[in-house]
Amino acid sequence: MADFELLRELARPNGSKIVLLVMDGLGGLPLTPDGKTELETANTPVMDRLAREGSTGLHVPIVPGVTPGSGPAHLALFSYNAVQYEVGRGVLETLGIGFDLRPEDVAARGNFCTMDENGLITDRRAGRIPTEECIRLTKKLQENTHIEGVELFVLPVKEHRFALVLRGEGLSDKLTETDPLVTGKPPLPVEPLEDTPEARRTAELVNEWIRQAREVLKDEPRANCLNLRGWGKDPQLPQFTDIYKVKAAAIAVYPMYRGVARLVGMELLEHGSEIAEEFAALKAHWDEYDFFFIHVKPTDSRGEDGNFDAKVKVIEEVDRHVAELLELKPDVLIITGDHSTPAKLKSHSWHPVPFLLWAYDAMPDAAQSFGERECARGQYGVMPATELMPLAMGHAGRLTRFGA
Repeated sequence: MADFELLRELARPNGSKIVLLVMDGLGGLPLTPDGKTELETANTPVMDRLAREGSTGLHVPIVPGVTPGSGPAHLALFSYNAVQYEVGRGVLETLGIGFDLRPEDVAARGNFCTMDENGLITDRRAGRIPTEECIRLTKKLQENTHIEGVELFVLPVKEHRFALVLRGEGLSDKLTETDPLVTGKPPLPVEPLEDTPEARRTAELVNEWIRQAREVLKDEPRANCLNLRGWGKDPQLPQFTDIYKVKAAAIAVYPMYRGVARLVGMELLEHGSEIAEEFAALKAHWDEYDFFFIHVKPTDSRGEDGNFDAKVKVIEEVDRHVAELLELKPDVLIITGDHSTPAKLKSHSWHPVPFLLWAYDAMPDAAQSFGERECARGQYGVMPATELMPLAMGHAGRLTRFGA
């Protein structure tokens, strides 16, 4: 775990540039015992060269064997102990769409879903309705639901995802989620996670809102129900930019990842939704920032779809853009994922994530290409994800010597 007080004391600005490129869900598994992973299969001449010239290893976002969510996994990459600094998904989604979340607000991530005449969920994502449909539905809910004494915000996010924010006195985020995580079962009621008046009252208020919301949605063809997950309040984290004394920018399409970057103090850049447009934003803002976080989502999406070949193609597309990135002459470049999402499993997994660190003073190791098994031969072995950022700072010459 990174020692923030020590790092804050040692950090010094020096004009160097650090890039953290995260291919979401990068880590994978072979489909057959004698096969290759998605990353090992991909044709990545640029990243393979960087792996040979730089230093490599595998990182663990939480602890061995524990599968992380995307929020905790990214916090770990930014050097936060995700267990100590637990953040609800609702907070990340809400901040990611630019909402001004107050310390007393309680936020949840919402998913529109489809429910049959027996009250059972048949599609947890309502057929992945388009964002335009989400905007219409959240407006409908905003106008037709209310809770006495509480201000409500029903906010569109992306596709089937929305955010719910409750604003008022004496509200608690210690609540259970309603999503049973499988189809064929009814949504769960919200229950208090602690026996306090605040938690009990908030659970009652939320259940009443859900009752009203289902009545409003009941005639919708697909999104006729909803689930709420990831309750939380803004935890007021120590700021990344203060700890490392960098001016940091985030380049990410999905609100959740923009939210986690904003939570730790990064500035959000505007750009299109294509990978090429993300790298174009990096080039356009290169002179304005010291640190860039670039997030590529489709690697994770293709893994969750179980589409091995499509995930390979995304990795290959990123490799072509890494060549453009190198023309900007970054001082330190880390390429990795936040967690593993093997197409074989169609889900996040606990498997260690490959990374490469390329810099002028990097020590080449045994890795001859960028892949899970080659990175396992690297000099860093298997290490906590929280140690990557201090390594980047050291290679950038941004940490002064400790002690006499």
